Amino acid sequence: MKFGLFDHVDQNDRPLAKQFDERLQFVAAADEAGIYAYQVAEHHGTPLNMVPHPGTYLGAVARATKQIRLGALVFLLPLYTPLRLLEELAILDHLSHGRLDIGIGRGVSPFELNFHKVKHEQSRDIFLDAYDCLLKGFTQDELNHDGPFFSYSKVPMILKPLQKPYPPIWYASSAEFGSRWAGERGLHFSTLGSIENAKKNIGAYKEAYAKRGMPAHPKPEISGGLVLAANRQLVVAETLEEARRIAKPAHELHHEKIMWLQNRNVMTINYTQNIVAGFDDAVKAGSVIVGTPETVRADIERQVKAIGINHMNFSMFFGNMTLEQALRSQRLFVQEVMPKLAAL
Repeated sequence: MKFGLFDHVDQNDRPLAKQFDERLQFVAAADEAGIYAYQVAEHHGTPLNMVPHPGTYLGAVARATKQIRLGALVFLLPLYTPLRLLEELAILDHLSHGRLDIGIGRGVSPFELNFHKVKHEQSRDIFLDAYDCLLKGFTQDELNHDGPFFSYSKVPMILKPLQKPYPPIWYASSAEFGSRWAGERGLHFSTLGSIENAKKNIGAYKEAYAKRGMPAHPKPEISGGLVLAANRQLVVAETLEEARRIAKPAHELHHEKIMWLQNRNVMTINYTQNIVAGFDDAVKAGSVIVGTPETVRADIERQVKAIGINHMNFSMFFGNMTLEQALRSQRLFVQEVMPKLAAL
């Protein structure tokens, strides 16, 4: 069982430069403590995410850490030209000395896609074309691609990733269709939402993966070589009361940011339907885990077995949480929870 960190780097009340300094300190502590991975979101035009260009931010993370794996979950492929992204990913892989994992997706928010003049109804087709182009660019000395949205001819691929043939690729989805797509291709996979929703998506992934039978990019440090993950918010404290005191306002503020674009626009597409809203409802549904080391460990064990996963990504620094609160929660998890769950 491996554990990672997932981070929206959502806006808080500190100056942004200080917020970045705090995040780097938080990730450096996770790196030293042996947490497996750190992955950030990509969002645009919303206080939910203050690193809309994750590659720039991850370059700083790469130089502030030594062993933790890092990446975006996900890079929004319709918002990049594949050639530019190929070059950026190669640089990141070398800056991190081969610790890059590449998360890919099409973008769930129609508003953010529209900001970039990308039509939501075309985003999946653009994503598929970009994905095909990325695989060619990683494995060819000259990029040749003639797709419906992107076309390249004899482009010298001077920049290559450190990891061969290229870094492991992840896909994240909160829907069964995307889960099956990832399973068919043997990609590392992460989902979210309630235990019920996560179990449904993991089941769809496994059903599709069974026909393939092997991961596209095996990870030798993972049992079976394949990551199957669920994302959760996590706050650990010495008492349940203290954990709830910290987690409840942080969760509520974070959820406001999740809904920020949805609430300021009138649109029939509800892309937040799999997000559990109220704090108590989220705890009950399993998308938020809050408590003492003992109760948190029991809750994680229950979810791992119920969902059928071998990895959890935790958001441990969000909303109005202070650096001290996030570091204390991380320290309690690393010292008193993580060692007892390694054998799951």
